[in-house]
Order: sequence, then C-alpha cells, then structure tokens
Amino acid sequence: MKKLILSLLAMILLFSFTACKQEDEVPAIRKSKIEHETEFGGVYIKTTIEEFNKKGFMFGDSVDVSFSDGQLLEDVPYYNGYYVESGELILVGYPGYPYIKICRNYGPDIWETMSLKDGLTATVTLREAGKYLDTQMARDLHYKDDRSQFPSDEVFANFRMVTVGDIRENIMYRSASPCDNQHNRAPYSDELIERAGVRFVFNAADTAEKIEKYMTEPSYDSPYYRALYEEGNVLPLGMTMNFESADFRKKIVQGFREIIANEGPYLIHCTEGKDRTGFVCMMIEILCNATYDEIASDYMITYDNYYQVNEKGDKYKYDLILDSYLNDMLRMLAQDKEADVRSLDLKECGRSYLRASGMSDEEIDALVSRFTGE
Repeated sequence: MKKLILSLLAMILLFSFTACKQEDEVPAIRKSKIEHETEFGGVYIKTTIEEFNKKGFMFGDSVDVSFSDGQLLEDVPYYNGYYVESGELILVGYPGYPYIKICRNYGPDIWETMSLKDGLTATVTLREAGKYLDTQMARDLHYKDDRSQFPSDEVFANFRMVTVGDIRENIMYRSASPCDNQHNRAPYSDELIERAGVRFVFNAADTAEKIEKYMTEPSYDSPYYRALYEEGNVLPLGMTMNFESADFRKKIVQGFREIIANEGPYLIHCTEGKDRTGFVCMMIEILCNATYDEIASDYMITYDNYYQVNEKGDKYKYDLILDSYLNDMLRMLAQDKEADVRSLDLKECGRSYLRASGMSDEEIDALVSRFTGE
C-alpha cells in the first residue's frame, strides 16, 4: 500500500513538473567547469545545487551529461542522495555539497576511468522529467544538525558500543566524527569517547592534513580527540567509498593491522558514522561470529538515529535501505550480486575479502582476538 501511494504521488508531481518544462525550454547547464572530488571519488560539475535546480531540474529527473572531450553519459538519475545500486552512475545534489556531482555509487572513480582532466567542461541536459521520481520520494532522507531535535547526546552523535556476535563489552565503539564539526556533532562525540575510555581511533574519513586543519578552526572543541591524535593514537586513513578498490583494501588492512598493534577500546568513525564506518564495523562483526540479523540491527540503528527510520515505524523504507546498502556490501564480499544474504557463510566471505586484500589468516585471528579477548 505504501509503495502504491508513493507511486501515485510521484505521478501527480511528475505531471506538475512536466507541465512547467516546455519542450522549447529544456533545462540545461552548458560548459560548466569540472573538478575532481577526491574524498569519495567522482566529478564536481561546478554549478551549485541551487543554481542547477533554478534551471528547471528536479530531483528524480533523468539527465544526460557530456564532457568537452566528447564523452557522454546518458540517462543518469538526479537525486539528493545516493539512491542507486553499487557501481551505478548518479548525479547527486547532496545537502552540504558545494556543487552537483556525478559519480558511480560505491564504484570506480569516473575521473580516473574516463581519464578526465582539469580544464574540461561538462554540459548537463534534461533527458526525461521525473523518470526516477518514485525512487527519489521513497528514499529521500535528511537529518538536522540541531542537538535539541534529538533525544540524547548518543543519538545525536550516532554513538554506540558494539557488542554483537562474540565482541566483548567496552572494546568497540562507533560514532559520527569527533573532529570534523561540519554537522555540529564533534564535541558530543568527543565527550562520549572520553567517557568510554577510547584509546585508539580508526578514522576512515580524514587525512592528517584535514585533522590538523579542523584543529585550527574556531568551532573546534574536541580536546580528548586532540590528545589522542597528538599521542599518535589516531590513524587517519582518508578512505573512499569504493569498497572493492585496491586503495580501499590497502587502507582497511592498514587500519586492522594498527588495531592489532594497539590497545583498545577502539573507535571506528568517518564523517557521519554511516557508510565507511558501516562497512568497517560490518567486517569486524562478521569475523566475530555475528549473525546477519545482529549485523543488520546494528547497521540500521544509524538510520533510526539520523532519520527515525526503523522497522516498526516504516518497514518499507527500512527494508529498502537495508537491501540497497548493507545487503549490497555483503553481496560484494561474496562476489555474487544475486546472493541470498541469509544463506551466505558471512565469516568466510569476510576472511576471503581480507586474504585477497593482503592479510594472513594469522593476522585475521589476531584482529578477532582484539575484540573477543579469546
């Protein structure tokens, strides 16, 4: 029923949108400069989201993107979030981004695969108004950066202890960034990790240069994190979102080896504590004998914390997110896009991924022992 209602609403909105987009006024931006977006991988088209939408584009449209070197990408969905399957193209106007961005979700960096260069420009034209509007409406998620809108510091900071499978208490934590305060959460995360006695930090988001830049900003108020960093107990890995890439594999192995070499408790974080953190935590959980249901439950706490999406309140959206993100990660580990995730040998999938990434079985066992104490 919920899906039917969303489809009907999408049809009504699509009719309204197309009425505004006359055939002789096809929305387009032309010859906009491009820039490599290196943190997550992809290409900024240097037009702000507001400017782009004022041209007549709507989230849920289909667009064509052409580059001045002659390369063309057709029928790309335009969303305000990453609502496509792993490896698929998307034009995204994500809240907080300086410009619209085109990329492959959790996939290879198109700047590299298309051999794009500084000095090139991009033209974006409307292909079909509202073609993907039903997906946009079903998955449109936003959160607030105001502490007063959340029931606790823990929920606001997306902070929690992880104890699924054989992971012992008071050894593994996850959260939003305690150093990058762009979402006003860093001071809260900092206080919570101090209370938890965190001794080593796996920072999946930042480089050392970024962390040191945060520390010079007037809003920086994370003294405990600063102390950990200055003691050499923060590992800044600056990971992308391409979990299959050689670079991501190299860095996750580097991070796990540093965990083996350092005493806990440990914190895993990225910017929001959602995607890169979700993958790293999932890996540790499956190695420590967590069941699929335990992993899924921990993964989806983040979506309840940020967006109030939970199984009881909105099962349709809950299942959609779970299948699109967590299940997609598990299928990637299994190297089978059609796999039934509940039938997978999750532990072996995780160990195989790490072996292929350069870890030995002895190192994997040592990693597990850090979290289980066995």
